[in-house]
Amino acid sequence: MPLLPTVETETAANPVYSIIWLHGLGADGNDFAPIVPELVLPQGPAIRFVFPHAPVRPVTINNGMAMRAWYDIYGFDLLARQDEAGTRASIAQVEALISREQERGIPAERILLAGFSQGGAIALATGLRHPQKLAGIIALSTYLPIAQTLAGERSDANRQIPLFWGHGTFDPVVALQRGVDSRAALEALGYTVDWHTYPMPHAVCPDEIADLRRWISERLR
Repeated sequence: MPLLPTVETETAANPVYSIIWLHGLGADGNDFAPIVPELVLPQGPAIRFVFPHAPVRPVTINNGMAMRAWYDIYGFDLLARQDEAGTRASIAQVEALISREQERGIPAERILLAGFSQGGAIALATGLRHPQKLAGIIALSTYLPIAQTLAGERSDANRQIPLFWGHGTFDPVVALQRGVDSRAALEALGYTVDWHTYPMPHAVCPDEIADLRRWISERLR
């Protein structure tokens, strides 16, 4: 499988941690790269941020317009069918990026997955199933995809994985309730979710970035 193209930023030479960060629908790997300086402490360890570009594909909910997307979206209704095949293809592509980080000398337990919206969904779907222990998952303004198969497919190695979840209380794209329901589904399986809400729409805000900086610094020492 060819690796996805990526944008990469290293906070210092010889990184000892990697964060693979997945963008939302219609964006690309450049979307979150500018906030890297706000996410790391000057005295913190060297981190490689990897921002992949999702493949370009038609998106049903956007009248079939082709754009970067981790999977197709048929509708925002909670009962709308999900693109399981597209989701699993993206999981495989993120797994390939994890493997490359390991080949570059970063062990799995020092790799963190992060994502916004669709990217957060893939970060969750990948991280909870990954066979080796990871450093954590950051899920922003998102939901748990293909949730019906998680109980049978989840990894024992990541049952205690640290999970940061941030969601806007005024999100018109991924409704807050969808995030709440996803958190409940994870908690029912025994996961602990570090849950945060912010008075914002489908976005990130300074308070969320500050909370992320603290959370990341506590896990990547």
